[in-house]
Amino acid sequence: MRAERLRRCNDALCGARAVIDLDALAHNLQRIRELAPDSRIMAVIKADGYGHGALRVAHALMGADAFGVARVAEGMALRSAGIRHKIVVLEGFSSPEELILVREHGLDTVLHHPSQLEMLEQAPAGATILLWLKIDTGMHRLGFPPVAYGEIMARLSGCAAVAMPVGLMTHLASADELKNPQTSKQLACFQAVAEQHSGQLSIANSAGILAWEQAHADWLRPGIMLYGISPFSESTGGEHGLRPVMNFSTRLIAVNQLSRGDAVGYGGRWVCPEDMAVGVAAVGYGDGYPRHATAGTPVLVNGERVPLIGRVSMDMISVDLRSQPTARVGDPVLLWGAELPVEVVALAANTIPYELTCKLTNRVERVEEGVVGLTRQDARVS
Repeated sequence: MRAERLRRCNDALCGARAVIDLDALAHNLQRIRELAPDSRIMAVIKADGYGHGALRVAHALMGADAFGVARVAEGMALRSAGIRHKIVVLEGFSSPEELILVREHGLDTVLHHPSQLEMLEQAPAGATILLWLKIDTGMHRLGFPPVAYGEIMARLSGCAAVAMPVGLMTHLASADELKNPQTSKQLACFQAVAEQHSGQLSIANSAGILAWEQAHADWLRPGIMLYGISPFSESTGGEHGLRPVMNFSTRLIAVNQLSRGDAVGYGGRWVCPEDMAVGVAAVGYGDGYPRHATAGTPVLVNGERVPLIGRVSMDMISVDLRSQPTARVGDPVLLWGAELPVEVVALAANTIPYELTCKLTNRVERVEEGVVGLTRQDARVS
């Protein structure tokens, strides 16, 4: 009885809410398997699962072969929560203390810099570390130059702390740009190194999985597509057989009848062109809605598109309700989700979907649906 009362109370609250569809996560994982059936999947759940909640994402993606995180602390948090899957730290360790933690928590790690190699050489014997050697094939962010491969492998073979054979990986810089020749050059560069290597290989990110079949090596590293979002600026996840995982919504808290010439919001830069209804929705940059979203960015009120007007403030946005004359206080407002792809919103707001989902704040209530067989409200779990 108390649980039902709490559910009704929460349903009546007007703050922003993100519903996380766990079934969509499972669907997207299966879609990746269909695209590359001979590859294993390292599901990337860094940055709190791209804003969806790393732990809930991990539980929904237990069918993946491994999880990828950016930092040692992210891997430790998953271990502390009981996740026993293989976990790969994509940025690797940056100090001897972090190397100790990698070993203690049974994390796999990426080797991309000479300082890390020196730490491995100085590490005492004990539990061996499963390692991925990262080769810089052209992104020039992390990784060793291809010409250093032989020397590094020779030094690794003498490290008591390293389990052999090691894996070999690279990262594609422009796979989302289908006409950019850089990806073909990177693949050729990596292949030349891989011919010398006896361990497993990993190349493809989400764009590589969808557009570059030759990047489907032993391991895939999908990120954004797991969450139902396209890595390409000109398409949506649905066009690639993916289902959006996050539905971000709120409600109208005011409907105001304004006159022609009335200015809306901070700075008064948007002026009513005629007598009109303006809705105020309970969401703002304090929730993670992009402050730089411009007038015209779409939202859905009662399932119908209306444009954002005025500046986004910390707690509220204003919307043009001329096309929705029956809108009332309490009506649902969808910021992005299944009926309004986050890719569309990102394009209108001059940003990328990654940033939108990652920037949701703790004030946004998270609600899980699917897989577990129930709906669980959990505003703080990550």
